[in-house]
Amino acid sequence: MPTPDSRIESIQQWLQQCWPRPLTNLRPASADASFRRYFRVDDAGGGRSLIVMDAPPAHEDCRPFVHITELIRGVGVNAPDILAQDIEQGFLLLEDLGSRTYLDHLRDNADALYSDAMDALLRMQDINSDLPAYDASLLTQEMTLLEEWYLNVHLGVMLDDEQKQVLENAMQLLVGNVLEQPQVFVHRDYHSRNLMVTDVNNPGVIDYQDAVIGAITYDLVSLFKDCYIEWPRERVEHWLAQYLDRCGQRFEQQQFIRWFDLMGVQRHLKVLGIFARLNHRDGKSQYLNDLPLTLKYVLTTCERYDELKPLRDLLTQLQATT
Repeated sequence: MPTPDSRIESIQQWLQQCWPRPLTNLRPASADASFRRYFRVDDAGGGRSLIVMDAPPAHEDCRPFVHITELIRGVGVNAPDILAQDIEQGFLLLEDLGSRTYLDHLRDNADALYSDAMDALLRMQDINSDLPAYDASLLTQEMTLLEEWYLNVHLGVMLDDEQKQVLENAMQLLVGNVLEQPQVFVHRDYHSRNLMVTDVNNPGVIDYQDAVIGAITYDLVSLFKDCYIEWPRERVEHWLAQYLDRCGQRFEQQQFIRWFDLMGVQRHLKVLGIFARLNHRDGKSQYLNDLPLTLKYVLTTCERYDELKPLRDLLTQLQATT
């Protein structure tokens, strides 16, 4: 398998071939919770910078990103234009949407930024496609990461049969909640680090290659119960009410809030497992900083719903024993 340095050499060679002008000053732009890496290059002749995606084919497939980019741009949402591609090598040359993430600007301008994000989300939810279904199997598989990586590896605890049954009961409840909701296009990671503040057609949307057809509340959870920033419950419900006013479907508000809350528990159980795995398997210890808020979301929501209080008690007990 090529080493990272050889990948960079291959990127530089490819850039010389795929673009009519020299692209210089290749430098890291960002990395995500996968094997993908992103670099920024300068197109001096064009007076702008561009983004290079490096997605090693042994671990990543660029084709979903290309397909979903077409879908998102097709409904007028600001996803990066794909300027050149080499699927075989795992290289894409992309429009640069800048480096101003929502996370860096929400504290000063949350209402306006979230308003734009809801408008973009509503356009994406109108996409008709043959994307994979966010079905019971995938939802359950995701939640098993909690036991495998957060409980067994991170906390160092093994569940007995009774505790396993508590977790299983909660998972069944959460899957049922998801499947009873309207099913729409789901970005699957629609949060403040994947939304860029742009001067035109805000926001710029990135990191959507894992999109599926799933619950209408999933991306709203990512947006308003963001693992990287917390908001008071009253503000979250205010934004949800705005979404309901705009979405064009008639939902009973308390039913929608329940859908949203329980969807959040499914997502955050998964994320606890993912953040633990990123630390223990992949050496990305920075994600440990985001575990407390993610766990808080789970416990706070479980407190609101009697059916989830056994899960709250189990997680609280396991936290206390470590």
